Amino acid sequence: MHFKHPILAGCFLVLFASPLFAAEEKGVTRIGMIGLDTSHCVAFTKILHDPANNYAARVVAAVPQSSPDIESSVSRIDGYVETLTKEYGVKMMDSIEAMVAEVDVILVESVDGRPHLAQATPGIIAGKPTFIDKPVAASLEDAIAIFDLAAKHGTPVWSTSNLRYNAGVVKAATADVGDVAAVLSYGPASLEEHHLDLAWYGIHPTEALFTVIGTGCESVTRTHTEGTDVVTGLWKGGKVGTLLGLRASKTVYGIKVFGSKAVVDEVAGAGYPELMAEMMTFFKTKKAPVSAEETIEIFAFMAAADESKRRGGAPVTLQEMIEKARGEK
Repeated sequence: MHFKHPILAGCFLVLFASPLFAAEEKGVTRIGMIGLDTSHCVAFTKILHDPANNYAARVVAAVPQSSPDIESSVSRIDGYVETLTKEYGVKMMDSIEAMVAEVDVILVESVDGRPHLAQATPGIIAGKPTFIDKPVAASLEDAIAIFDLAAKHGTPVWSTSNLRYNAGVVKAATADVGDVAAVLSYGPASLEEHHLDLAWYGIHPTEALFTVIGTGCESVTRTHTEGTDVVTGLWKGGKVGTLLGLRASKTVYGIKVFGSKAVVDEVAGAGYPELMAEMMTFFKTKKAPVSAEETIEIFAFMAAADESKRRGGAPVTLQEMIEKARGEK
């Protein structure tokens, strides 16, 4: 499970007087991070603190936490904590509650989706706008619980893959292809035993699929082998969305749209600067650019894919999975 990472001794040497932490610095949004076991922590901080980007926001405090049963979490966190402390002056704190009191907005950055509900809860209750990095949770149940809690407290919360804002995905989503008949999204989809199969790394091509085809998926079927997944969704109006998750081959991210007027094929990839621009808008407007309903539908799609695998490839409706997750069946 998920445990608090030991605070590095040197972290406490960061001075409160540091200009990066100055609460009195007018017009600067103070950001708090939770987790620090993913490269996104350093990537996002680098973008925010680069004077060339002219962002009035700084990562000023963080709570390092890691998951002992995920090797990549345990092996990388020390290096990321050291970088954030020494290069960016981020103050390490020993509790989420203490950090929440000293920041304006929250970034939940644990690579493991399981603790996200617990990690996000103090900030949500305190009304602090919160971004939860992919995956928003490890299960549909927790994803629903996060957004239900946010709605209860009126706190803006959102989550996304950076792939949503990649130039190739944006081009595919905005291209004039006429009436869309089908969309194919593909990319790596390594598995992690504690998460929905697609939630670990397949979240990237899944998010790209929904970015292009939109919401309205009704049912899912899945063909699964050790090295490949083919997950096909049937959308309202007869549109078909297919996710090709690859583990046995070299691969890149990509998206292909089949329309009545044209076919568009785009290679995709990272989109960190574009995602950060969306975050900055979110900090100002307090309006999530990706709705809770869409993120829940994405997780219902992934949960239905797992259930279809268990049923030997039989179709599974998203409504069934949502009702089950809410305890309605």
